[in-house]
Amino acid sequence: MKYTIGFMLLLALAACNQQGGNTQQLQAQVDSLQHKLDNTYKPGFGEFMSSVQVHHNKLWFAGTNNNWKLADFEINEIKESLDDIKTYCTDRPETNSIGMIDQPLQNVSNAIQQKNSMEFKSSYMILTSTCNSCHQATQHEFNIITVPTTPPYSNQSFKPVQ
Repeated sequence: MKYTIGFMLLLALAACNQQGGNTQQLQAQVDSLQHKLDNTYKPGFGEFMSSVQVHHNKLWFAGTNNNWKLADFEINEIKESLDDIKTYCTDRPETNSIGMIDQPLQNVSNAIQQKNSMEFKSSYMILTSTCNSCHQATQHEFNIITVPTTPPYSNQSFKPVQ
């Protein structure tokens, strides 16, 4: 009986010791995955802002053509890109200024929901001006956004579907 208890204790002690090796193996896997995550490609601030610029352009042509479904899509693409900046570019000081665009975006969105062309154009102008104010506040005053004169792509119609 003594030998049985002693053998069981020895077996339990050996099992505990194996878990220590398993913990080290798991920690090595966690460290490896963290290293991969740290070195995974993340779009930079400029890539996100380029996306915003394209959607800002398309938004103008959708709204001025009364294509409210497309305009709503484009305004939400802008919001999504700005949310991505807030998530993935936390190390950039410019990210702290992104909030200044929230109200102008909401005003454009409201005009779209109301299908109000005049309000759309007015709120779009304010949105564009706010973009430039943000650029000035973040020492990017050289990046001046204007109301577009041509669509970014020649292969997209901005007319509403009938």
